[in-house]
Amino acid sequence: MKNLFDIKGHVVVITGGTGVLGRCIGKYLAGQGAKVAVLGRKQEVGNRIVESIKADGGIAKFYQTDVMDMGVIEQNCRDILADFGRVDALLNAAGGNMPGATIGPDQNFFDLDPGQFQEVLNLNLAGTVIPTQVFLKPMVQQKKGAIVNFSSMAAFRPLTRVCGYGAAKAGISNFTAYMAHETARKFGEGIRVNAIAPGFFITEQNRSLLTNPDGSYTERGKDVIRQTPFGRMGEPEELCGTIHYLISDASEFVTGTVAVVDGGFNTFAM
Repeated sequence: MKNLFDIKGHVVVITGGTGVLGRCIGKYLAGQGAKVAVLGRKQEVGNRIVESIKADGGIAKFYQTDVMDMGVIEQNCRDILADFGRVDALLNAAGGNMPGATIGPDQNFFDLDPGQFQEVLNLNLAGTVIPTQVFLKPMVQQKKGAIVNFSSMAAFRPLTRVCGYGAAKAGISNFTAYMAHETARKFGEGIRVNAIAPGFFITEQNRSLLTNPDGSYTERGKDVIRQTPFGRMGEPEELCGTIHYLISDASEFVTGTVAVVDGGFNTFAM
């Protein structure tokens, strides 16, 4: 019987591949036999990640990128096709936040920086749209492929402070549903577009927001734990199974969905 989860030889492109979550997912997928194209801004970090994957017997290559620059992404795609011959999956994991796009406890809406708000929208939303537009093309040509966007709990619930980030992630969830219909109707059922919505995981971007220098939780971190039935933050490895499912044939009748991996955070009501 066919192994529906077999991704051996699949070429997987990961934007934001040098981040805490992206690098963990890339290493896992390489361990499952996928060929991983790690895209990120930091050459030195990317090279270290690739060397770590290769040391474990995996196949990977780093490509320096800028997800908001169509020309750079198009060159990345040409290079990946030259190196690996195809693109089977795209993980749009690039994203981030900026201080001016947040509203702190001692601030109000008038303190929001419209410029940084726009930059956060661009990085997260346009930074998902542009790679999708580029890497979808080889998928259309081969009539098969899977795209997984990265949404967030902030797309489901209007979390305090993260005004710009929440707006961008809500846009990604909507874009995911739109593209699921667009690709299936115009390019066939072989191409699927889904998203994953991680709960709270400690990353370089939110570490200072959720934890103190001694590792204890800030008041915001405590609020997250209070509203998470599992009573803890997530571990990056706990995203890997859902990603594996969404890019494999095990989910070949699944498109347009947002898979929540949050320890129950989104179920909490009071």
